[in-house]
Amino acid sequence: MEKEPIESRLNDETSKASQLNRPVEETFWRRLKKPIVGLSPMDGVTDPCFRLMMALHGRPDLIMTEFLSVDGICHGAESALQGLAFHESERPIIAQLYGPTPETFYHVAQLVCELGFDGLDINMGCPSKKVSALGSGAALIQDPPRAQAIVEAAKAGIARWVSGAPLSICQKYPLVADWLAGRKKKNTPIDDRRSIPVSVKTRIGVDRIVIGDWIAALLEARPAAISIHGRTLKQGYRGDADWDKIAEAAEIAQGSGTFILGNGDLRSLKDAFLRIRKTGVDGVLIGRAAMGNPWIFHRKEILRAISAQAESVPNAIDLSLLEERPVSTHSRFAVALQHARLFQASYGERYFKGMRKHLGSYCRGFEGARALRSKMVRVLNAEEAAALIKDYLSHPTAPPASTTIQSDAQLTR
Repeated sequence: MEKEPIESRLNDETSKASQLNRPVEETFWRRLKKPIVGLSPMDGVTDPCFRLMMALHGRPDLIMTEFLSVDGICHGAESALQGLAFHESERPIIAQLYGPTPETFYHVAQLVCELGFDGLDINMGCPSKKVSALGSGAALIQDPPRAQAIVEAAKAGIARWVSGAPLSICQKYPLVADWLAGRKKKNTPIDDRRSIPVSVKTRIGVDRIVIGDWIAALLEARPAAISIHGRTLKQGYRGDADWDKIAEAAEIAQGSGTFILGNGDLRSLKDAFLRIRKTGVDGVLIGRAAMGNPWIFHRKEILRAISAQAESVPNAIDLSLLEERPVSTHSRFAVALQHARLFQASYGERYFKGMRKHLGSYCRGFEGARALRSKMVRVLNAEEAAALIKDYLSHPTAPPASTTIQSDAQLTR
């Protein structure tokens, strides 16, 4: 099957409206309701298709792209440029970037603005050996001066774009200039050059915990927000996230004007509420628990109401209100198939293997989920996934339909 350009799949008619064809104001972090409940960037997960599913069916307070290499973008890598696609329903949408060189961030920051993102986040927390060996990701924790220089370079690039100057990235990298020119033929240019905020996502250390000195150094660069995963680079994703160190960072940042968000081991909104209450963070980012489960964000307004109530009548808190409402199997399958068809249309059947992990994530919480999941992670295309679901629903033990399933035309705009 010939793949359809990802931009055409991710932008509907509303994206052409002038009021949506620009990023929200620089103060969007301050406009967000507190505590913030956002979607965490995840390598190999938060691609444009996954993000659209979260936006349509979960509505997190903010969404970040998966981390994208600034060097890859500058050299015209298709995977990096594709990762910069987004749908208007994702706003506020933040481009997360990684790399070791301040100058490259200066160039790419201008492109991020030109594409209409609402913010730019710098990854200083990826534990991958391949990334850290280049001096990127969590390796920057060991080099605070360079980390600060990267934040400042990104801000300088944004300021250049706001001034109306030509994009230096297009002057230096012809492949990016050609790609952007082709994109502009399909999208109305932004006519209001507003500044966007720079934020950072990081960890509590490399081989040991250095959260105090590290956060103090980052605060000198005055990022709009710092999201902290409660593990060191050495830990990777092993062991438990250390939320006490996240709380320490929140205390250090008080009065700085920089928001602190916590991340790690959040499996439900109840977990999020308890962590927020204990640590004093301004919000949280939910990652793996959102895979196959955009509905995890549905009760974030209740979380905020309970958080406000806890300030005055802490003994009257009813945490059962944060429990997720059951999602019918039919509704879950409808979203899974919508996701699969969008992925296949965007990337082509050749790359459908990247969708398997998502299909497996949708298969949980119902009778026969494990058996269905073992089959889903081997399918070759969306049609095979649909056939498996049809076969499952035809089984006598399958649950009856309790909700109306919207057509794919209704869901994918």
